[in-house]
Amino acid sequence: MSENSPDSEEDNSYNDYDSLLNQAKDNLPEEISEHDRFEIPEVDILQEGNTTIFKNFTDVADKINRSPEKFLKFLLGELGTAGEKENDRVVFKGKISPRKIRGKVEDYVEKFVLCSECGRPDTRLVKENRIDIIKCDACGAHRPIKGKQTKSSASQGSEDVKEGEIYELMIQDIGKEGDGVAKRAGYTIYVPGTTKGDKVKVRIKNTTGNLAFGSVVES
Repeated sequence: MSENSPDSEEDNSYNDYDSLLNQAKDNLPEEISEHDRFEIPEVDILQEGNTTIFKNFTDVADKINRSPEKFLKFLLGELGTAGEKENDRVVFKGKISPRKIRGKVEDYVEKFVLCSECGRPDTRLVKENRIDIIKCDACGAHRPIKGKQTKSSASQGSEDVKEGEIYELMIQDIGKEGDGVAKRAGYTIYVPGTTKGDKVKVRIKNTTGNLAFGSVVES
């Protein structure tokens, strides 16, 4: 009698994606994966009159490897103030505490820079169907940047494509990052390890807006 039951085979296939990520993290240099935890650069803040100056803004943007324009847009929105870039610094209107600015920088790094799987900052932003995705060059993981969902998209997500559910899909195209692309109920679903024309069973791992990510479940 075979020791491997169909249930165990399905469980193994379900864990393929996580296993690959774990293998990638195991292959990282020890000093990187265990000791060199990324530290957010210190912010250098100066208050002059009714303005607050982020003196090393460009240096921080360079170290987190993100566009100064997008970084500044995020800070202005989160701080609820006006401001502009002057050479390597940013001048905000009003008095803002250094702690508050530091907190918003940490929020940006957490949301737009660090890999959710390995915690490394070796990531880049790519855009698929007008949705920003963080792609990790260290372990290969990728995730959509979570944004505020509209009522219609949230409702659609709860009815049509649910996280954890399995759907039989036809891979219709290949995305910019090499993942297979399928469509279902208005969703674009990315499935790593597939090619155009494949008909596969896919377990949905996460969704955001009209975008979903899944992994193949072997039958």
